[in-house]
Amino acid sequence: MPRAVIAALFVLLALCGGSPAAPPQGKDGQAGVALVLALDGSASITTGDLEFQLQGHAAAFRDPAVAEALASVRARVTLAAYSGPNSLRVLIPWTALSNPEDAGRFADRIDALPRGFQGDSTAIGSAIVEAAKLFDNGGKAPRQVIDIVSNGFSNGGIDPVEARDRVTRRGIIVNGLAILDEFPWLEEYFEENVIGGPGSFVKSALDKGSFVAALRQKLILEMVALPDQMPSRSAAMP
Repeated sequence: MPRAVIAALFVLLALCGGSPAAPPQGKDGQAGVALVLALDGSASITTGDLEFQLQGHAAAFRDPAVAEALASVRARVTLAAYSGPNSLRVLIPWTALSNPEDAGRFADRIDALPRGFQGDSTAIGSAIVEAAKLFDNGGKAPRQVIDIVSNGFSNGGIDPVEARDRVTRRGIIVNGLAILDEFPWLEEYFEENVIGGPGSFVKSALDKGSFVAALRQKLILEMVALPDQMPSRSAAMP
């Protein structure tokens, strides 16, 4: 495992009370982790807010420690956006990240995405169910993770608790990144209604600056820490 990843992981897990572990590896060099990144494109997110989610993800993938962590497990990643029920739209299809340079190229693809996604309600439960379906076509891996980003609570579609319970029975982990610019209690909402599966956790961000840092930490933890060594439930920005 690259030294930069080890150093970053020691810091993150020390803050969360855990310890580092060998990264998960698929058989015959296949992906160890498959990750669906689901961005909030609902009406509660302004055009500028969706833009900073995209910019934040591009910045995180360019971070050397994140790039090495992704490469260490040969991660497969897909980027999507959601709003109302049955609205999940794949922005970047499944992409293998076998080396740090692949992560940089993934960031370039994020920068090149067309803007102007127009959403309506915030259907987090529906997004979870639709994201889980993506694993059936290109997302095979020992660890399958859905990342839900939002600055609001679910107000349409299937109940997120029902959706979470449905997908975690398949062994899929649901993690969250709560943006607290409108609802300061949103982290607790994610803990109770959204995240699930072994070692699931939610990180929170107060603004655009802390969003990149929270996302960076979350991606490293998801790639390198085993479930029983992940932070339990809530992991707010230190």
